[in-house]
Amino acid sequence: MTSIWIGIGVLTVGAYLLKLLGFTVLDLARLPEPLADLARLLPIALFAALVVITTVTAGQHITIDARLAGVTVAGIAAWRKAPFLIVVLAAMIVTGAIRALT
Repeated sequence: MTSIWIGIGVLTVGAYLLKLLGFTVLDLARLPEPLADLARLLPIALFAALVVITTVTAGQHITIDARLAGVTVAGIAAWRKAPFLIVVLAAMIVTGAIRALT
């Protein structure tokens, strides 16, 4: 059990140092404009890809189920600028309702 906590601590410190290195070395103001735009938008694209992959896959297979409906409702609510709590509750309600009906 102790080795797990040591691993978590090492990974936490490593992630923090990597982020600190990015802020100090990769100054977006010094980059050419196209690279600065890419550096600003890349985390958003990676997060969107992560959401899609975890929503429509089960193991090695594509699965369309209640999760997709919940994420879709959450996306629409966020697009309509609903408060975060409403976004999460709407996604939970839709996902739960579809799972209950199937």
